[in-house]
Amino acid sequence: MVDTMALLLPFIRGPRMTRTAAPVAGARADDEVLLDVPDARLGPALVAAAQGDHGSAAALLAATRAAGEWEHRDRYTARLAAFAHARPEWFEAWRAAAPHNPDGLVVEAQLKVDRAWRSPARAELLREVSPLVTAAAHGDDRDPVPWRIALDHARGAQAGPRYVEELWEAAMRRAPHHYGCHVAALRYLASSWHGSHRECLDFADRAAQDAPPGSLVQALPVRAAFAYLSDGCGPEMPRPRLDEAADRAIRLSALLPPADPWPAETRNLLTYVLVRLDRAADALEQVRLTGPYATSFPWDRFSDDPLGHCLRVRDELRTPSGRPITGHPGRTSSGDH
Repeated sequence: MVDTMALLLPFIRGPRMTRTAAPVAGARADDEVLLDVPDARLGPALVAAAQGDHGSAAALLAATRAAGEWEHRDRYTARLAAFAHARPEWFEAWRAAAPHNPDGLVVEAQLKVDRAWRSPARAELLREVSPLVTAAAHGDDRDPVPWRIALDHARGAQAGPRYVEELWEAAMRRAPHHYGCHVAALRYLASSWHGSHRECLDFADRAAQDAPPGSLVQALPVRAAFAYLSDGCGPEMPRPRLDEAADRAIRLSALLPPADPWPAETRNLLTYVLVRLDRAADALEQVRLTGPYATSFPWDRFSDDPLGHCLRVRDELRTPSGRPITGHPGRTSSGDH
């Protein structure tokens, strides 16, 4: 694993070597915290790609498709596309060797949509990408991930609600509790109904109520709460609804393995929301469960140094005489500085 990380550090943010905070009830020292660490399956695929070999990445995505591991497939697709943006040689070799491979198609669709989003010519580029997104959707009829990408594409292209509803129905036929598709739909609703956070939370609550207890969709309401707390527009949201969203995510977190890269983003997000709700003890427990795994989201919404921002929040949670803060102005009166 040491060799793996050494090869990956130029492409993912490495450890932030800072002063070591006072130890607190299982919390990690700050100089042990890493940002966006790949899990045990993705790490070797990224190492092989860094060495120019696409075989491990292709095998990984093929395995997720064969097993119907759609949540893993979605996250691996996004990470491999980001890696292909930084180091394209291995991916270009893969596409040349297997131009019709459904796994390569879905990564390319993700890569091209991501590039279009970053461009000032977003609308034009997204129109050009449409055939590729369609081709990815036809790669494997069971796969919801291309439909999540299509929903993100539709949001960037400012597609109308009728078209997005068709995409959503197609995604739900394939995987009715797929978290990535739900997040994409929530983002579209938030963009279309800017400031209508109550409606977005209603959508998230309904989805969570219909999902199994261990599904990541249980974290959708806390994602809607995050959007409200970090937005600064629209009517006030009743505090009990925000607490309910956080409590639902806490119950999910308790079902997931501790100190593991897979649920780290959910716990980082939950930590932010709990801090904003002035629930320091609950937030510190999530830090303990997260272990050494920081994730760019949500901290990159407030800082160009997401790891540094995350570590400051951890420090503030450990301060016995002060109230923890996020360093971001917000909607609730408690915990705001």
